Amino acid sequence: MRRREFLRVAGMVPLIGGGLLGTAAGSPPADWTGLRRRLAGSLVLPGDSGYDRARRLFNPTYDRVRPGGVAYVTSAADVAACVNFVRNARIPVTARSGGHSYAGWSTGTGLVIDVSRMNSIGYSAGRATIGAGAKLVDVYDRLAAHGVSIPAGSCPTVGVGGLTLGGGIGVVSRKYGLTCDALESVQIVTADGRVLTCDATHHAGLFWACRGGGGGNFGVVTSFTFRTHPIRDVSVFFLRWPWAKAAAAVKVWQSWAPDAPDELWSTLHLGRDRNGLYVQIGGLYLGGKDALNRLLAPLSAKLGASSSRYVAGSSYQHAMMVMAGCATLSVERCKQITREAFVAKSHMAYRPMPDKAVNALVAGVAQGGRHSVLLDALGGAVGRVKPDATAFPHRAALFSVQYYADGSDRTWLRAIHATMRTHLGDHAYVNYIDPDLTDWRAQYYGPNAGRLAEVKSTYDPDRLFRLPQGV
Repeated sequence: MRRREFLRVAGMVPLIGGGLLGTAAGSPPADWTGLRRRLAGSLVLPGDSGYDRARRLFNPTYDRVRPGGVAYVTSAADVAACVNFVRNARIPVTARSGGHSYAGWSTGTGLVIDVSRMNSIGYSAGRATIGAGAKLVDVYDRLAAHGVSIPAGSCPTVGVGGLTLGGGIGVVSRKYGLTCDALESVQIVTADGRVLTCDATHHAGLFWACRGGGGGNFGVVTSFTFRTHPIRDVSVFFLRWPWAKAAAAVKVWQSWAPDAPDELWSTLHLGRDRNGLYVQIGGLYLGGKDALNRLLAPLSAKLGASSSRYVAGSSYQHAMMVMAGCATLSVERCKQITREAFVAKSHMAYRPMPDKAVNALVAGVAQGGRHSVLLDALGGAVGRVKPDATAFPHRAALFSVQYYADGSDRTWLRAIHATMRTHLGDHAYVNYIDPDLTDWRAQYYGPNAGRLAEVKSTYDPDRLFRLPQGV
């Protein structure tokens, strides 16, 4: 499934990465050559071969952003050298893991610290230690060889760093919690260049903030240690109905999905593509096909027979490839998915949508264009964690809502989001970061915003790490 992005770069470049390229008045000139000598990794500067590739994100919307340099770091010492460099030169800094920021904020006009080469994946005695630049498809593949996994997302090329720091909603979250719920410690380089290991007893406030407080706010994380869960064969399903069933499908799904057994995760898609309008309910079940068919029976009973139906058993690893849209591809080929231009917004639904809201949602999707809405079930283990136990506040949400449109035109996106705001309120997911939001602190972090600000003032009092929507 494609995970989209947005923001018109024209006119916004001065904001990306926290400031304009160049050295602040009164500062010494930036010694890029000196930085290059200090790195075990590599530094790519304008004019170097590979610069155009180095500066690109997943979304081509941001191809016009030209960083002052991209550092491919290979160790925490490299990251510390980069942090000390930008602090002394007083130029903007941006951390990049997978390059999927919905607002393009994993690039900037200063130094981009790219951790993608810090992608090691180790396992021992129920714990996985994973470099911040590891891609999800590799995480699933390498851990599956040990018979374990961690709860994570579905986009194969998302970096584990950004996913975890924002919370980490995924396809087994209802059983095993968010990605950040499995996190036991992080190694992070802070604004003063220190390399810290944070866990429940060491720098506990910073560790709390790294579980849902969003990437790019408190430092550059270099590695994570997760508690793993054992894997087993699972079942996957995809059911489609005619568009005439769209409203009924939303009503039935939202009363069924959040309260299903923890082992069952599902997603409802409403969309318009080149083939027209569609309604699909899909998902993953941590169990066998027969048991899954029994759990799916209420959908057919209330909606009638589906126009297409796919229910199949699968290994856990193959199921992750299916959810990534890579069912017929190798792991390496899956990492070469096509870049896409898109725009996106989100809501977190704390209560079921009334009929009026469902009808408005369906009518909005039915409008002309290439767009979609995805509803992903929450509840289960996600909801059994207290809202202030981690920085991720949306524990009571029943499901997330993602709005996507192809290209860069935000007209449809803004209209449907405004319409649904009346019914869903002002709750948003920081990993679907939305530059349109004005009250973003409350929408992303709720009552946890104040504590996040305190952590920021402790570990980055001079705000070296800046984002347009930075804590």
